[in-house]
Amino acid sequence: MTAFITVIHVLVSFVLVLVILLQAGKGGGLGAAFGGGAQSVFGGRGAQTFLGKVTSAAAAIFMLTSLTLSYLATRSASVVRPAPIPAMPVPGPQAPPPAPAGGPGPAQPAPAAPVK
Repeated sequence: MTAFITVIHVLVSFVLVLVILLQAGKGGGLGAAFGGGAQSVFGGRGAQTFLGKVTSAAAAIFMLTSLTLSYLATRSASVVRPAPIPAMPVPGPQAPPPAPAGGPGPAQPAPAAPVK
């Protein structure tokens, strides 16, 4: 699901850039500062153009996919997955090693040295 939303997000970002670059400017610039653009500054623009509607829709979709991707990123525990722990054989009870043939019996522990 995250991959699908990421693809939509990237496509919408390209559409948004393209639509914004296709729109004509308001004709402001230096001419508007000297009274040439007073109509556009104080008056309404009128009905929104088709490119303006596409820009608004693309911006809304871009914001929704951004919020969705950030929400999904916080829901995941970690990007790094822990390595699986290899199955170790459980050691069973072991018999003591056999005594050497012909030698003395099992070795006895040495007596502890007296403490002075």
